[in-house]
Amino acid sequence: MKHHTAHRAALSRRLTLVVLACSASWGALAQTPTIVMASTTSTEQSGLFPYLLPEFKKASGVEVKVVAVGTGQAIDMGRRGDADVLFVHDQVAEEKVVAEGFAIKRYPVMYNDFVLIGPVADPAKLKGNNIAEALKKVASSNAGFISRGDKSGTHAAELRFWKALGEGASKGSGYKECGCGMGPALNMAASTGAYVLADRGTWLSFKNRADLAVLVEGDKALFNQYGVMVVNPAKFAHVKAVDAQKFVDWVISPAGQDVIASYKIDGQQLFFPNATR
Repeated sequence: MKHHTAHRAALSRRLTLVVLACSASWGALAQTPTIVMASTTSTEQSGLFPYLLPEFKKASGVEVKVVAVGTGQAIDMGRRGDADVLFVHDQVAEEKVVAEGFAIKRYPVMYNDFVLIGPVADPAKLKGNNIAEALKKVASSNAGFISRGDKSGTHAAELRFWKALGEGASKGSGYKECGCGMGPALNMAASTGAYVLADRGTWLSFKNRADLAVLVEGDKALFNQYGVMVVNPAKFAHVKAVDAQKFVDWVISPAGQDVIASYKIDGQQLFFPNATR
């Protein structure tokens, strides 16, 4: 009988310890502040966030949950109050969402550039450093061209480049919209031998290149600036503005900027911090 009583007491103690341990870990999980960041497929698919965000968590204790969509969709999430912070790359749209009062203030964070990718054989003979001339050749030769077609920052840039050729300028019969992210668009271009506009970060991290190569780069128009902004808590009381501002302050600080600069693939830097300039 004594043996059973002692056994029960020991079992009870072990169960108590397990419950306390679980409670402690649940408590720790419950106490970890989390913010939602609406951002672009380019920053996610380039591998920047898996590199950057753990460093922010170390510095702040704040966890960031990323929803990676096109810039247009990310900004719409901000307009609906479905995110706490926006990290995107369409400056005109960013300034508009601030002017409309849905975000507090836009801060420049970093830049890289857009590149026109296509088959090494370059059937449209557009290789060079002039994006307008290259697109004219795509149209005149009816070459295959994959457009993101998803209201992303890259799609917005591509549409600006076409518009610069004149309203209603032909895109050629090979032009197709995929309504997809940067990675899938590159995959489609690789499998069909088409041209595609990409951000350099996703291109450098893209493994399925087939016979694709960078054909047009270096045009000033291809500059690709990223901005960050906190969604306005005056519009949406549930927005975690304090923790979101911690992220903004950190990512534009020397510490955050250094992490961005140190992110490289095969020795090549993907993004260039410019918050302080």
